[in-house]
Amino acid sequence: MGLDPIWLGIMIAINLQTSFLTPPFGFALFYLRGVAPPSVPTSAIYRGVVPFILMQLGMLLLLTFFPQLATWLPTQF
Repeated sequence: MGLDPIWLGIMIAINLQTSFLTPPFGFALFYLRGVAPPSVPTSAIYRGVVPFILMQLGMLLLLTFFPQLATWLPTQF
């Protein structure tokens, strides 16, 4: 298919990490809820992960348009 396997693996890994932070199956959110004190509401946890989700989605976009960001370092070895 003409895809670089390193680029594809990085894209899949970032996409999986994003899925761990987004509902309805945000496993990392459930772990955070379990270790957070009872005074921290779940809505605060959801609001707290929004910047990280946006960063990951931004990185997915960057890697989509500039795949050499993911493939440059492995070619140096």
